[in-house]
Amino acid sequence: MAGAAKDTPAEEYRLSICSKLCYAIGGAPNQVAGSAAAFFLQIYLLDIAHITPFHASLVLFIGKASGAVTDPVAGFFISKSRWTKIGRLMPWMLACTPFTVVSYFFMWYLPPFVSGRVAWYLTFYCLFQALTTLFQVPYSALTMFLSTDQKERDSATAYRMAMEVLGTLIGAALQGQIVASAHVSHHCTVNPPGNTTDSWHHPPSFPDPSDPLSPQAKVYMIAAGVIGGVYLLGIVILFLGVREKDDPYALNSDRAIPFCKGLGLTMKHGPYVKLTASFLLISTAVQLEQSNFVLFCTHAADLRNHFQYLVVTILWMIPFAVMLVTIPNLILAYLVAFVSGLSIAASLLLPWSMLPDVVDNFRLQNPHGKGHETIFYSSYVFFTKMSAGIGLGISAAGLEFTGYKPGICRQSNDVILTLKILIGAVPAVLILAGLFILLFYPITEQSRKETKLALEELRRSHQSTENLDDHKEDTSV
Repeated sequence: MAGAAKDTPAEEYRLSICSKLCYAIGGAPNQVAGSAAAFFLQIYLLDIAHITPFHASLVLFIGKASGAVTDPVAGFFISKSRWTKIGRLMPWMLACTPFTVVSYFFMWYLPPFVSGRVAWYLTFYCLFQALTTLFQVPYSALTMFLSTDQKERDSATAYRMAMEVLGTLIGAALQGQIVASAHVSHHCTVNPPGNTTDSWHHPPSFPDPSDPLSPQAKVYMIAAGVIGGVYLLGIVILFLGVREKDDPYALNSDRAIPFCKGLGLTMKHGPYVKLTASFLLISTAVQLEQSNFVLFCTHAADLRNHFQYLVVTILWMIPFAVMLVTIPNLILAYLVAFVSGLSIAASLLLPWSMLPDVVDNFRLQNPHGKGHETIFYSSYVFFTKMSAGIGLGISAAGLEFTGYKPGICRQSNDVILTLKILIGAVPAVLILAGLFILLFYPITEQSRKETKLALEELRRSHQSTENLDDHKEDTSV
């Protein structure tokens, strides 16, 4: 495999549709699991596990932070990895997948004890975040090792993005349809009775599921098992259908950029800084929207019997969420979810198609270094995860501050107002700020083409140098 970079141009550039599909399918399970956790983990912790909003905020923030910290660490070790028979990146993805499945299942398991539940969920959520990072960093960097042709890489990225949208939809659909019964109470009516009393606010909408085999807990474990199976299927398809190629632009004499030096260089690379700053704001907005949407439908908009369908429809959201906050109407909710999904999907997936351009731009400015791809991808995920963790922690802490009570039919007006702010005003401001920063992104289509031509010239000169060295060795012999 290491010699793949010296194939003929036709063989080297072309990626079959099968290879692109296998590459795209391989990353879909992370999106399936991530979508399920983003929409349902917070309400699971609050209404099923019955931990306080403050403790839920700790779980969400520390879990995201652990994943963020793992990113540069993973990038460091992966950049130091040696080439193997199956590539440099593939062994990492194969090794971490079984552990990811186990940690994901136990993240949705309701332990029989109550006092240690916070530690339980914190442990397995941190493990899950760290393990998904160990998969996502090499998987994202794999884009750069599929082909030397920018069009082929863009095509593979397009396949990947399409599959990630589908994976997000599948995750929301599977989780929503399987666990919907856990959040539907026959004791809560759509509107409170005319003689509203404290009984509307205080009795729990369903019994406290104190054992792992309660109906509410069981449906979550079933959903976790199904998604775990998707993980295993995805990694098998990725391994069998994708061929990893060595760095096509590197000379044999080139040395890997030291991690700390590489990290410093990436932080000074203008296109990367602007791209990261923009999309970490946008990703934080979407994380807030996802995490609080089911809570909003259940407790603030009287749509508890429809949230699983709204989640499937919404896919990704935000720009029109303010309308839903001001007019919580069922028909409007579906319309807003659909329109918002069309507009936000591109915003979240764009950075993954733009990062290869940034990496190529960096490669052109640093032609004699290699191993920097994982530094770019790992540091990007670090910043987005850390910002999302801070946002989720603050939002859950806000629910604690305003008096959220697990399991009741209707929350207080302060909680409802907080949920409206969290899925309306705050995400809108973050997205506008992110889009404003993106206006200053320097890489254009013209500069992108110029970079591609320059890299091709660099590659030809590298090949000529290597051929000359080989000729000298043969002559000396």
